[in-house]
Amino acid sequence: MDKGDGSIKYILTGEGAGTTFTIDDSTGDIHAIQRLDREVKAQYILRAQARNRLTNRPLEPESEFIVKIQDINDNEPRFPDGPYHASVPEMSKVGTSVIQLTATDADDPTYGNSARVVYSILEGQPYFSVDAKSGMIRVSLADMDRETRENYTVVIMAKDMGGQLGGLSGTTTVNITLSDVNDNPPIFDQRLYQMSVPESAPVGSVVGRIWAKDRDIGVNAEMKYCIIDGDGRDIFDISTDPTNLFGIIVVKKPLNFEKKPSYTLKVEGANTHLDPAFRQRGPFKDVTIVHVSVEDVDEPPLFDLSAYYVELPEDAEIGTLVKTLSARDPDAANNTVRYSIERSSDPEKYFYIEITSGSLMTLRSLDREEIGWHNITVLAMEMNNPTQITSVSVAVKVMDVNDNPPLLTDFLEAYVCEKAKAGQVRKKICNKCGKNTLKCCKRTDSAVFVYLVLGCKYKLMLRNKLSTLFHLPIFISDGEQPVQTSTSTMTIRVCSCDQEGNAMLCHPEAYSLPASLSRGALIAILACILVLLVMILLMLSLRNHRKKPYLCDEEENVHENIVRYDDEGGGEEDTEAFDIAAMWNPREAHHHLGKMRQDMLPEIESLSRYVPQASVMGGGGDSNVHGYVLAKLLEADMDPCAPPYDSLQTYAYEGEGSVAESLSSLQSGTSNTDHEYDYLNEWGPRFKKLAEMYGVLETNNPPLW
Repeated sequence: MDKGDGSIKYILTGEGAGTTFTIDDSTGDIHAIQRLDREVKAQYILRAQARNRLTNRPLEPESEFIVKIQDINDNEPRFPDGPYHASVPEMSKVGTSVIQLTATDADDPTYGNSARVVYSILEGQPYFSVDAKSGMIRVSLADMDRETRENYTVVIMAKDMGGQLGGLSGTTTVNITLSDVNDNPPIFDQRLYQMSVPESAPVGSVVGRIWAKDRDIGVNAEMKYCIIDGDGRDIFDISTDPTNLFGIIVVKKPLNFEKKPSYTLKVEGANTHLDPAFRQRGPFKDVTIVHVSVEDVDEPPLFDLSAYYVELPEDAEIGTLVKTLSARDPDAANNTVRYSIERSSDPEKYFYIEITSGSLMTLRSLDREEIGWHNITVLAMEMNNPTQITSVSVAVKVMDVNDNPPLLTDFLEAYVCEKAKAGQVRKKICNKCGKNTLKCCKRTDSAVFVYLVLGCKYKLMLRNKLSTLFHLPIFISDGEQPVQTSTSTMTIRVCSCDQEGNAMLCHPEAYSLPASLSRGALIAILACILVLLVMILLMLSLRNHRKKPYLCDEEENVHENIVRYDDEGGGEEDTEAFDIAAMWNPREAHHHLGKMRQDMLPEIESLSRYVPQASVMGGGGDSNVHGYVLAKLLEADMDPCAPPYDSLQTYAYEGEGSVAESLSSLQSGTSNTDHEYDYLNEWGPRFKKLAEMYGVLETNNPPLW
């Protein structure tokens, strides 16, 4: 229909129209406007139609057609999972498969040879090879040894077009490791090991380590060690460390240098795992010799026993030999041993041990009733090395001796009814008769027995109806030698009883305590009364003492006033301790006498009959002062509570017409020089003269100063 005049227009629609493909609307030629890739899109579905150019009316229905992209060899083979890792046991045979590789080619395998791949090895020969078609890598060299070389790198190439010239290719790397097999026996790195251990090493101590080296690894190198021979196989033991590679030699039994200074061990090391491929070779093992030297150590003394037990009677005399302990120095030097007792184990020092012989003796009297067991610790020490000390326990059991009299623990008291018949049993003193331990006795020795004068069951015979209180003596004796005895008294009261024999009322002289008031309560009441009496006596005694205190009352005005002045007098401020008006100006003595303290006048009057009224140098005006001084002096001599000190007072007034002249050296009228401060030498004669003047001191008596 197309005449070529351009009246027909061609239209293209569908996949890739306008982008990948275009059409010439005049001629209908279709062109590709970009590069086509079959591996991206192998075909396109397009639709074409012819239309009138002027009217745009279709001249025919749309036609659909498919455009297929023809493949060309534009893609090389690829290994999607490379690089690869593989392993193969060492010593594998030739042809043993290692790993299979597969290369992919994006080209069309149905069109030509673009996707037909061939494999070849570029690197890794002569150890490995690859199958050209399948890509399987195999061992190509026999007896490859891991211990010689463990890792190999193999490079494989895949080429399309069947490997022909012009084909595309791709490569990959395969890392091949030879896995270990137990193909090597263990070998000790030394044929003879030298070790040493101190004799003091405890059981379980490590002596040394040995190693049977194995070129294999992993489980193929794990070892098991054992002592197969030697004189030390019973003294030492060997085990494998946690890595299962080394052998650890340890002490199995205590060592003693003096008994055996060295040992020899024959040790075997063998693999624990045997590879099935090498069973014909037998177990892989090796043997070595271990020489162990025992080093001498200064050991502490050793007692002949681990503990001592001794029985000793409690009446053993002081100095009795208890036990002779023996300890020796286990070393070859055999140093001298000294003994002592650890004081904390015998604080009361009941025992003594002889320092050189080890004889344990008593130092104090023993008493089983106080201490039945003595657990003491004895120390043994080397004289040349005090740091080497050993202790041992000595248990001393104190055996009982009959040295205590039997005692009744309960207060013996009973009652009997007024109308009790003769021969009626009222109270059992003992639970049992004969040589048996009794509960009614205080047990102090091993066995205590009680015998009553009239038997175990004491029968009361009421023969005297007038008596309402009976005191029965009881004789107590034990049954061991030497026999120990004691006595006790049983009190029996006569009471009025009911029909059942229960006491209702006892006679006054035999009145028993009510049931609600125990004997302990009565004792407590009596004790309280006694305490009250003592307190009353103490209060009365204290009251009497207050009347005569050791220090006189304030009314007696005795004070210790030590006053220091820079002049001869300080006035009334220096004499506030008590009223000294009587010792002021004698011309006013009578005037002040009437104003003296009321508590002074009775004392002077009461003492006037004891004090002689002697005149002093004709000075009748000083008689009151004279009497007062003598009265106070006599009172102080006779008063047991007078203080042991004197009262020293100084006054401004010296006294009129005093034959002693001035007592002051501070302002002497005859001296214009500096003051003399030797008061003792200056005042001494003046005091003496004053005392003689008042008749206080006779001239032939020793001076008071």
